Amino acid sequence: MVVLHILSNFIDRNAISDSSPNYYYEGRCLQSGDRLKLPRTSMAEAIAHGLMQQLANNDCYSREGKMYGILLVELPNGEQRVLKAFSGLLNGCSVVEDWVPPIPGRDEVALEEARTLAQLDAIKQEILTLKQLTERQQYQTLFDEFEQQLQAMSDRHRHCKHQRQEKRQQICDPPTLEQLDEESRQQGIERRQLKRQQNAVLQPLQQLIAATDARISELKQQRKALSCQLQAQMHATYSLTNFSGRSRSLQQLMPGGFPTGTGDCCAPKLLHYAATHNLKPLAMAEFWWGASSANQDKIQGEFYGACAERCQPLMGFLLSGLKPISIPNRDLHITSPLSPTKGEIPILYEDEWLIAVNKPAGLLSVPGRYRDRQDSVLSRLRHLLPDGITLASVHRLDQETSGILLLASDRQTHRQLSQQFQQRQVYKVYEAILSGAVTVDQGTIELPLWADPENRPNQKVDWQHGKPSLTHFQVMAREEDYTRVEFTPLTGRTHQLRVHAADVRGLGVTILGDRLYGCCAVTSRLHLHARELRFEHPQLEKTMHLQAITPF
Repeated sequence: MVVLHILSNFIDRNAISDSSPNYYYEGRCLQSGDRLKLPRTSMAEAIAHGLMQQLANNDCYSREGKMYGILLVELPNGEQRVLKAFSGLLNGCSVVEDWVPPIPGRDEVALEEARTLAQLDAIKQEILTLKQLTERQQYQTLFDEFEQQLQAMSDRHRHCKHQRQEKRQQICDPPTLEQLDEESRQQGIERRQLKRQQNAVLQPLQQLIAATDARISELKQQRKALSCQLQAQMHATYSLTNFSGRSRSLQQLMPGGFPTGTGDCCAPKLLHYAATHNLKPLAMAEFWWGASSANQDKIQGEFYGACAERCQPLMGFLLSGLKPISIPNRDLHITSPLSPTKGEIPILYEDEWLIAVNKPAGLLSVPGRYRDRQDSVLSRLRHLLPDGITLASVHRLDQETSGILLLASDRQTHRQLSQQFQQRQVYKVYEAILSGAVTVDQGTIELPLWADPENRPNQKVDWQHGKPSLTHFQVMAREEDYTRVEFTPLTGRTHQLRVHAADVRGLGVTILGDRLYGCCAVTSRLHLHARELRFEHPQLEKTMHLQAITPF
């Protein structure tokens, strides 16, 4: 099967003059701790555009929307070739001629996967059938009819009652009064009879619907259990190899578990294939092709970086073995740190649309509700900058947390940046020192968080009401009784990193200086710093990668 393609299949090599990278796939080497980078260059994008033209000429690629990717590689003899891959399955197939094959391990669970997928499909069909139960509409129709009858009866009885009250005031004849009382009793009997009739008709339907809903709930639990079981089997058998020759299963790489579909994305497929075939990666590009569902929010032909949930946690391992490269960040402009005590904030980047600052620990991001909590990054900048009045914070950092804070200068930029945060398209890295020893080197913490109503502003783990929160962590160093950790939050809940560190179901070790969650050590500050932020500039249409040196 042909997998390596010549460049002329996609581009005119002489017509491309490569320029500075537009994006970096990056991760930290698990052994050395070096930051490793693989660029998305203009040539990689041009090759990807050539692939898009090929996809546009074949209807089979427009049936379903998915991510596609290319990897520009160098052979041992110095020649350049192109690998191409798709995420997941292509029209139900994992192996397709001319495309990079899936990561090894899928074949081992192919039979189990087919059996489980058939079971999942059968469950799906049963759920759809149960949701379309004709008795549901019948119940609703009858219920509405009875409610209309009861309402009409109530209106009539109310009118009769009013008339009886008027007669009782005018007539003192006992037989007549007794007749009015009897009329009232009869109307009460009439109402009770209609209610009994309603219950007799609706109760069997209600019981059937309740039993159906219980069955749907049971089927959903079965579906979830089957999916988790299949994913666990896949993660245990899927094996990735990096450029230093090391191989690890997904289960070994992330003992806490991966989201569904991890290992089937383009980037892991491409990098694993290159590593196992002695190919040197030069540049990579991933893009979306086909229709996009409502929850994907992807645009055909647009380039996207490594997805935060599935690919980014693997990058450090996948790129290990490549030579670390130091590339200046053209988008990062750091000024000399200014003294925050004088109302000045260290500026990391500034243009007419946005400003990024290095927030000092102890300073609020935005003004608080009360007069004694008005001092903040936002209020200081509004007073310092000529047009600061229009500034708005795109996100927030805890008062005790230092690091990169992003603010927008106009509504449109604020809205576009906010959407990137909401859609988890912003890559965030925090660095922390924990007040104890962490025994595992890396992993994922997934705990639902909920505001503690009896202990505000604390957050707590609440499996019933909590909102999903996901954090990837990696130990950077161990220093005596302390542990330096790199956190990559994939969601943005209040106090997420602080709870995920402190809770026994997370790391079980508080961040140094976090008195709110039980750290008793004497220290001057919370040792949590927002070190890196990567996002797409809404106006300049280029990737911004900002970094603020950790101050502890």
